[in-house]
Amino acid sequence: MRGAEAPGDARGPDTPGPDTLGPEALGAALGERATLVQFSTAFCQPCRATRRTLAEVAAMVPGVGHVEIDAEERLDLVRALGIARTPTVLVLDRTGRVVRRAAGQPRRADVIAALGRAV
Repeated sequence: MRGAEAPGDARGPDTPGPDTLGPEALGAALGERATLVQFSTAFCQPCRATRRTLAEVAAMVPGVGHVEIDAEERLDLVRALGIARTPTVLVLDRTGRVVRRAAGQPRRADVIAALGRAV
């Protein structure tokens, strides 16, 4: 994914954040194989396109879930993860471990490639 970084590189050494997210943190179940987590805001135009792209990929790849989180409603999680802009997409493996993250609107091919690291 463009702007993608490995979890260890995604945050600076002084930025706290969990490396694993569970259903309780997400407010939704994890996908059987992987989960695409999108942080959005209400008036973010690229967030709408990102939602469509991630939903299409999740429907196309068996066992992949898509969870959208309103960044304004979940400031605690936004701060813990060091999310600085929307849309930000996290790719979680089946255990909820963050394996990729990217800020900005991703291309479908980039999302599919990032899923390769999670499944």
